[in-house]
Amino acid sequence: MLIALIARDKAGALDVRKANRDAHLAYIESTGVVEQAGPLLDDEEQMIGSLLVLNVKDMGVAQDWADNDPYAKAGLFETVDLIPWKRVVGP
Repeated sequence: MLIALIARDKAGALDVRKANRDAHLAYIESTGVVEQAGPLLDDEEQMIGSLLVLNVKDMGVAQDWADNDPYAKAGLFETVDLIPWKRVVGP
């Protein structure tokens, strides 16, 4: 099941994002469920959130993944949405 994880950072949290980025990227690598990922950007191309596509068994696994993301544990996000997603274009 593909799940889009769309997270918006708390205002003024760029330093929290930067401080936890290496741990976040290591978590992505170690879990093996992320198909695509990247930061959301503002008009000045500063990171303000995250968009990931998770390939997991069910929504419960996606929620567990999201809860254990180092960014989430650091309190970076204002909101996190998990939305079932259907690939139409792309590999």
